Amino acid sequence: MRKVVFDIETKNFFQDVGKNDPSLLDIALVAIYDSETESFSSYLENELTKLWPILERADIIIGFNSDHFDIPLLNKYYPGDLTKIKSLDILREIKDAYGRRMRLDQITEGTLGKHKSGGGRDAIDWWKSGDVEKVRSYCIDDVRLTKELYDYAIANNKLIFKEGGKLNEIKLDTSDWEKPSGNKLTFSLPF
Repeated sequence: MRKVVFDIETKNFFQDVGKNDPSLLDIALVAIYDSETESFSSYLENELTKLWPILERADIIIGFNSDHFDIPLLNKYYPGDLTKIKSLDILREIKDAYGRRMRLDQITEGTLGKHKSGGGRDAIDWWKSGDVEKVRSYCIDDVRLTKELYDYAIANNKLIFKEGGKLNEIKLDTSDWEKPSGNKLTFSLPF
């Protein structure tokens, strides 16, 4: 099964576009982990055409808050419809199982004992100051943490979050996560 874990950093904030609509934002870069090559890579906005064949051949795309944020934003640039590819939003799985949303850093600290290397606001500031490599490194780090959470959840059927100094478990049913879907390709590329 080819899994692609991904994350997006933007060039602007919701307040810059006047509405809490991810599709109004502009992509700075997209970082991915591709299980087929076992490698991390990233794509600037002008390089997204190199990303499409990878996503189209994925059996599943995996993200954190990806259903609400990343997929709608990426779909703005994609010539097909990314919602046709099976996706797993770890944050949605957490909310469905536990009843509320949580920050990625809260889950990575509890589950992995690790912290994010920055925040979304930092990434936009780095982008605006021209530090593309810092944005790239930060985004790849978030992809790495998301992949590690996914792997942990698959192996343990749970994730852990830290709140008030206490560790709390979120039981997850991961039995369908890696079941194949019939909609692998969106046929946006000429075949």
